[in-house]
Amino acid sequence: MPRATSNGRQIITGIDTSGARPVEYRFAHAKKGNRHLTVVFANLAAPDDYGWSTGVLDDLRSNILWIRDRFDGGLTYYLCREMDFSVESSVAGLIARVVRALGLTPDDVTLWGSSKGASAALYYGLRYGFRNIVACVPQLRIGTFVRETYPKVGRSMLGEGLPEENARVLDSILPDLLAAGAGREANIYLVSSPQDEQYPTQIEPYLEMLRHYPNFNYLHSESPFVREHNQVTVRNVPPLLGIAYLLVEGIAPRLGLTRHGYEEPDRDTSAIDRFLGETARVKAEGAFAAPVVVRPAQGGQLPRTGWRVTGSAAGAVRVSLWEKGKFLGSPPVAADGTWSWEPAKPWATGEHRVKIFAVDPAGAHSVTTEVAFAVAEGAAPTGPAPADDVPTGALAAPVVRSPMAYERIAGGAVRFTGLAPGAAQVGFRAGGTLLGGSPVAVDGRWAWDSGWPWQEGRHTVEVFAVDAAGNESSPTPVLFAVAHVTAGTTPYGY
Repeated sequence: MPRATSNGRQIITGIDTSGARPVEYRFAHAKKGNRHLTVVFANLAAPDDYGWSTGVLDDLRSNILWIRDRFDGGLTYYLCREMDFSVESSVAGLIARVVRALGLTPDDVTLWGSSKGASAALYYGLRYGFRNIVACVPQLRIGTFVRETYPKVGRSMLGEGLPEENARVLDSILPDLLAAGAGREANIYLVSSPQDEQYPTQIEPYLEMLRHYPNFNYLHSESPFVREHNQVTVRNVPPLLGIAYLLVEGIAPRLGLTRHGYEEPDRDTSAIDRFLGETARVKAEGAFAAPVVVRPAQGGQLPRTGWRVTGSAAGAVRVSLWEKGKFLGSPPVAADGTWSWEPAKPWATGEHRVKIFAVDPAGAHSVTTEVAFAVAEGAAPTGPAPADDVPTGALAAPVVRSPMAYERIAGGAVRFTGLAPGAAQVGFRAGGTLLGGSPVAVDGRWAWDSGWPWQEGRHTVEVFAVDAAGNESSPTPVLFAVAHVTAGTTPYGY
């Protein structure tokens, strides 16, 4: 059910499961028909991993989308989990769907965040072409920062051992965008202070690149009451909120009045209502059956490895598994209604309670099924053992770096690139037809160009990995659009 803020504004919560990673969100409708969207990213200390969610934005008149940074139980800067950038594509997909459902464009969107959230706001704004970015004390060398300052977050993003080469990859993503002039027309509002201990390494080296942006605004905060990183945001809440209110009204402070009274109180809201209903609604008992769990048996005992969670879910396209609020996985449901899932790591010994709900083709959720079982070293499995049980360690689905999710590609040439560690080759299918394949290099990289011009319009291509023994991974779907024009690419041409 929706909950209300202190001033009565309803907050709708939901999970968008249409991407590779389920993305949890909160949403508040605009007041008085305001035609703007503010997307809020969380900092490291945000309550429940939702940023600026304590009521400080209650009076903002725009639509507000808060996105939770919690994927597989870890923080990600909205970028990657153990260098798997499907987090980024899933978050970008959620934003794109909300923007489209509201009938807006990237010019009608403000990305907002502080610290970790500021880094995300800057990254998504520059890469995906949003017009307004409000970033308070971001980190621009993300990899080094999480590796040295927050190793727990570093392990979540970089992987065990905090590999230095992975840190270098994350260090480069924001500076590379700035050097390339990405999002050059964006209105950027950056807040920082020389009293922030991160300023010499995370901000100052990049100010010159930012100054090349014609609409860059720098709020340099100096005060005897500011002595550390977190205090910069606290001391600058009033001006930050002032910027937000002006942007919502169509006023970019540096450029002067661009639009005011941006309201359509009688506008049709059926598209956003439908999206919220599909992602936030749990269908009533009997309308959509809860999934059935075949294994593990209720109250059963199992070893740490060598088995799958299996079951059936009639009418579903996927199921979603959770334990103690942590997302475990979202396996697809086969045509015959069966599904199975295995963890990437051995189960911890002890008692487990896994909650599972089904997702139908429209994105609605069933009521939840809970299964309780125990895991013990060397335990003999109890309960039914499906014939299709296979050992853990199956080949992972490939990571696709390009095309980006919902990218609009000018011209007919489409080049696919990505990673598939452990695979010998990757293959490409569309509508069940094999399009081609590409070998995988020793370091897991692959690239493929079809060699023919793609037809104008929308395309869905499934990319799958194949190991040396001929075993095939589950596919990674790639959705993009081709336009035979000369304009630049944008994720909103889809």
